[in-house]
Amino acid sequence: MKRVATWFFYAIGALAIVYLALYAYTMFSGQPIVPGDPIHIFRKPDAPSYS
Repeated sequence: MKRVATWFFYAIGALAIVYLALYAYTMFSGQPIVPGDPIHIFRKPDAPSYS
């Protein structure tokens, strides 16, 4: 039981670190996150639209 609690504690810590890393990435990337806005990570602004 003690081992399960230790792994659970590690998992929560890892999730917290991932959350903080994503938060830091969004703060320093320069693009504000707007709810409902599509995510454009790998698309160039001048790329042609194929739809």
